[in-house]
Amino acid sequence: MRRILATLLCAILLLPSAALAEPNAPSNVGAEAAYLIEANSGRVLYAKNETARLPMASTTKIMTALIAIESGRLTETVTVPEEAAGTEGSSMYLKAGEKLPLSDLVYGLMLTSGNDAAVAIAITLAGSTEAFADRMNEKAALLGLSDTHFVTPNGLHDPDHYTTARDLALLGAKALENPIFTETVGTQYRVTDGDVKHTLKNKNRLLWEYEGGIGVKTGYTKAAGKCLVFAAERGRMKLVGAILNCPTMWDTAKALLDWGFSNYRAKRFLSAETVFSVPVENGEKKTLSAAPRSDILYPTEIDKDETFTVETSFGRVIAPVSAGQTLGTLTLLRNGEAVMTVPIVALETVGTVDFRMLFRKAVLDLIG
Repeated sequence: MRRILATLLCAILLLPSAALAEPNAPSNVGAEAAYLIEANSGRVLYAKNETARLPMASTTKIMTALIAIESGRLTETVTVPEEAAGTEGSSMYLKAGEKLPLSDLVYGLMLTSGNDAAVAIAITLAGSTEAFADRMNEKAALLGLSDTHFVTPNGLHDPDHYTTARDLALLGAKALENPIFTETVGTQYRVTDGDVKHTLKNKNRLLWEYEGGIGVKTGYTKAAGKCLVFAAERGRMKLVGAILNCPTMWDTAKALLDWGFSNYRAKRFLSAETVFSVPVENGEKKTLSAAPRSDILYPTEIDKDETFTVETSFGRVIAPVSAGQTLGTLTLLRNGEAVMTVPIVALETVGTVDFRMLFRKAVLDLIG
């Protein structure tokens, strides 16, 4: 174990000590609430009124889309219900009785912000919009979004339908972990495949106006004002943010992204290729090889002093051990505060030693 610690200490990157203060925030954040994170690490880069419960309009549809994608039913043909056709507000102009794949409804939901698509998805997957809202709230609880409550699948105003900038940004980051969701919100144009053709154009200008823009969703009602969940990826950083009730949402989103990319750089504190030799009890081998499940990448402030250390923790490792099994953890600390944890996993399988066979071999060796 001393050898493991020595190897790890060689991999630690130490920078001079400093306070935990973030860089000066951009001055033109005109949103009622805002939140910006680096999604790969979870580091919070900016926050303003981030826990205030506010209406979020069509950014609601991030949750609707995520549930639809995770249902595993995207190739299923949907018959548009009467309740969906003619839904007020933004629309993909569905007709009652027309047939199209569920996947096309998700594109209509996220590109043209179809309120009718949201209702069609909800009824198809849950039987009613009310039952679907229950699913949305269950998913929110599962994701730890404790200040979010859904009443509708599309965000049409209801006093009991709300979220926070923090919860909304975290939901956007979680949804972007799904490659189908990422592909959907990053699509600029699409023509549906059903028996009625719909030409869909994405309303998210950041996709073509901002370098590295990858999503996510616009929203507007009179009660909510202009809302936006936005994301961009450059190099090894993925920034995801949310702004609620922001009259200048496009300029504000760009300013926050510019500020984030200008003030932070992702540093690799430990590579996933770092190999540890871990003692094994009762195993066919006395040690096995293990490695971090992923790189430890964390955004650091440019031209700012911070102290980072990496700590390791292993429990007793007792055979049998399977490749991929978690054996311990690596924790990144910033100025003494834990900010990121990565599992250490076995790189090989080690079976249990057969003591009877060892005894038999020892006896045979003694008698020659």
